[in-house]
Amino acid sequence: MGNITLTMVKPDAFSKNYTGKIIDMFLQAGFKIKAMKKMHLTKQQAQQFYLVHKDRPFYDELTDFMSSGPIVAAILEKENAVADFRKLIGATNPAEAEEGTIRKLYAESIQNNAVHGSDSDENARIEAGFFFSELERI
Repeated sequence: MGNITLTMVKPDAFSKNYTGKIIDMFLQAGFKIKAMKKMHLTKQQAQQFYLVHKDRPFYDELTDFMSSGPIVAAILEKENAVADFRKLIGATNPAEAEEGTIRKLYAESIQNNAVHGSDSDENARIEAGFFFSELERI
């Protein structure tokens, strides 16, 4: 089990000023912030980050959305980080997310679902490296 996960507060949640409330939920759930930054992904950066989905029908829409406004990317640390974080954020579809999860509280739709969370320990390491150098990690 890994002890880090990568998250992004997505443009929909950022634009609605949910960022602070969402970050507070990370902290209340016992995650420590190891690195964090606000940025605006270019279309090319979004395409590179979501390259794994390149052949899926939603790829262009997803990368357009993720480059549509600011995001907050963060590396979070906790024992069993990926699994615990996936539980905290809830199902991708907010209509199916459990009560009290981030997506149930703050997401609008499957695409505009407020936050990204790594889906495996390996992807957490890869995704963390996409956004943060070793010098940026505390």
